[in-house]
Amino acid sequence: MTSAESTDQRRYILSEHAFSAPRLEPALYIVSTPIGNLGDITVRGLETLAGASVIACEDTRVTGTLTHRFGLKTPLMPYHEHNSDRQRPKILEALDRGDAVALVSDAGTPLISDPGYRLVRDVVAAGHKVIPIPGASALLAGLVGSGLPSDTVLFAGFLPQKGGPKKTRLAELAKIPATLVLYESPRRLGATLATMAEIMGEAREAAVARELTKRFETFERGTLAELAETFSGDAPKGEIVIMIAPPEDGPEAAAEDADALLSQALRDMPVSAAAKSVAKQTGLDRNELYKRALELKADAGT
Repeated sequence: MTSAESTDQRRYILSEHAFSAPRLEPALYIVSTPIGNLGDITVRGLETLAGASVIACEDTRVTGTLTHRFGLKTPLMPYHEHNSDRQRPKILEALDRGDAVALVSDAGTPLISDPGYRLVRDVVAAGHKVIPIPGASALLAGLVGSGLPSDTVLFAGFLPQKGGPKKTRLAELAKIPATLVLYESPRRLGATLATMAEIMGEAREAAVARELTKRFETFERGTLAELAETFSGDAPKGEIVIMIAPPEDGPEAAAEDADALLSQALRDMPVSAAAKSVAKQTGLDRNELYKRALELKADAGT
């Protein structure tokens, strides 16, 4: 890696006009890049990418499309989960030399659902500066377009792929009084929404955002049951963001109502079915409801 010394090397093109980027102080720059529409790059982001000595990126082909679009001459180096242990020392050496290093992901804000935080920790431990350059984020774009409460939000990333761990994680998330934001693979979307409806409640309000900032950007809004039905067929295309509204009455109120709901359900169905039914209505853990239903049935018998 070598420092970008010449003005030509630090140039970028915007709307067919060439601009020279200012020289950067030595630091690791965390640069957000567009999640679909290349027009979402910020001027500060372009200046940083143009002025950096090197751009560390997940896939040089993906980032190469961005650098070509804006006439950037900055060298690219691959930095991803599979080579990070080998590449981190090279980045630290560049910072030791006084270089400016830009870190980007394939799309959006780096370190969101990727392992880049390990690099940041090492850079900070080595005494170098870390400077965030904010911009596009699928998390935020989906949230503000969902129509769901945005005052208290929990980003939960990707769920476990296997059924048991996925259900356990959803049961944990169901009790949190916040709007949940998750990422999901298009091919797993329908099944995941059905599991969410089972664990969190069929009537819980939610939204699914697809292809954000791109030509075919769509938002589907409704209950988890309705969304599970909407996406029960062929897998959609594009990146997926799922937003789920907070529990309507919060976990404390749901717990207070659980005994009454269980008692009513036990009149018409066995213990297991009653626990499952109340779990759908309240978002409470089905195993805990099953234990409580056994206690209520025993009390009723005595």
